[in-house]
Amino acid sequence: MKKRFRVILSPPAQREIERLEPDSALRILKDIKTYLEISPHPFGKSRTKKLTSFHPPLYRMRSGDFRAYYRIISTDVVVLGITHKKDSEKALKKLKKPTAHH
Repeated sequence: MKKRFRVILSPPAQREIERLEPDSALRILKDIKTYLEISPHPFGKSRTKKLTSFHPPLYRMRSGDFRAYYRIISTDVVVLGITHKKDSEKALKKLKKPTAHH
C-alpha cells in the first residue's frame, strides 16, 4: 500500500476552483486527488514538475488547460493556487513574493 498524502486546498485555491466552469473544476479536483494524494513528487514524464528557484520547493501539476501549484509539507500537499495556463506567469510572480507580515 502506497503512502497517501493529505491534500489541503488553500483559501485562494478554493476560491479559484469555485470560479471555474463545473466541468473544469471537477477535472482539476479529480486530477489533484488522483496525482497528488498518491505521488506528489515528480517522477519520469509526469504531469507534475518541481519548479526551479523556489524556496521552499514549489511544484506544478498540469490538468488540461489549468495548472495547480503546490508545496509538499511532510505528508500534506498544500495547493496554493490554480490558474489557467495563460495566466501562469502572473500566478508564479505572486507565489514568488515573500509573504509580507502586517
